[in-house]
Amino acid sequence: MHIAYRISAMALAVVPVLFTGSIGMAQPQLPQPDASPAAFVSQTVGITDVKVSYHRPGTKGRQIWGKLVPYGEVWRAGANENTTVSFGYPVRIEGKDLSAGTYGLHMIPTEGEWTVIFNQNATSWGSYFYDKAEDALRVTVKPRQAEHQEWLSYEFTDLTDSSAVLLLRWEKLAVPIRVTLDIRSLVLARAKNEYLRGPAGFTWQGFNQAAAYCLKNNINLEEAMRWADQSIAINANFNNLRVKAGLLEKAGKKPEADALREQSMKLATEADINMLGYQYMNSGKMKEALETFKKNAKDYPDSWNVYDSLAEAYEKSGDKKLAIENYSLALKRVQDEQNKKRITETLQKLGAK
Repeated sequence: MHIAYRISAMALAVVPVLFTGSIGMAQPQLPQPDASPAAFVSQTVGITDVKVSYHRPGTKGRQIWGKLVPYGEVWRAGANENTTVSFGYPVRIEGKDLSAGTYGLHMIPTEGEWTVIFNQNATSWGSYFYDKAEDALRVTVKPRQAEHQEWLSYEFTDLTDSSAVLLLRWEKLAVPIRVTLDIRSLVLARAKNEYLRGPAGFTWQGFNQAAAYCLKNNINLEEAMRWADQSIAINANFNNLRVKAGLLEKAGKKPEADALREQSMKLATEADINMLGYQYMNSGKMKEALETFKKNAKDYPDSWNVYDSLAEAYEKSGDKKLAIENYSLALKRVQDEQNKKRITETLQKLGAK
């Protein structure tokens, strides 16, 4: 009989009630703090979630690198069971391709460069059952000196819309692992295989958004033209006609593009023209922005919003007088208190009397 410690048959006979129903059952454990507490960190990079699950050992006055964590040996990159990292979409690690999935994360520290390992086994205990044959990817990185950190941690730094650095920090070292995504290819694949095969595939907006993304990023233009045509077939409007015009211009068909833009203006709403004006303004095309906002003010003279947008364009152009004039026109027409307050404060800032 095996329990937590040996006990004689005589003792069992003397105290049968104590052990009734307990032999062969796991003994309950008193909850106590883990010496290396569990932790979890995640970050959305582009369109994918990157998640790291790990345990955090402390230095506790010990020499870490080269002693507690030996050089030249596979290390579990944390404590207790596998440190794991998961990716919702394919990524590139230090420039090398890695499929979507969850991986056991291991490292081989040295005094110079480190080997970072993404292993297909993500359910083992530490690195004790590590098998090189199950490696999905190995990359080499260069640690750098850092301020002392008592508890091991992972964090994300240097975030962009298509990349991030997964940073291991412990003791006085920081180990950076660069994660990048081919965002344009991923978005395009998702448009083809998921987005346009779902509810969006029944709407003009869905096809127009996919076509507009291709236009903006100068990719997949031939198929984007077909998507634009499908959008227009469902509901021809200012937005999809402008997208197709942009695609025609990319194809070297400027006269056709100009004709389509002219046609789009006949279908434009106040909101459409206002958005176009902001597109010009955000691109630094202030002359075109002012002309667009002026047209909206002429076409919709009772709308407070057209004067508010025109005033903002004048303000950004440095024309304080016309900015004050148009903000004042907007203030006379606006009804909601929040915008009244904002415009009033803007006029005071500009020195209006």
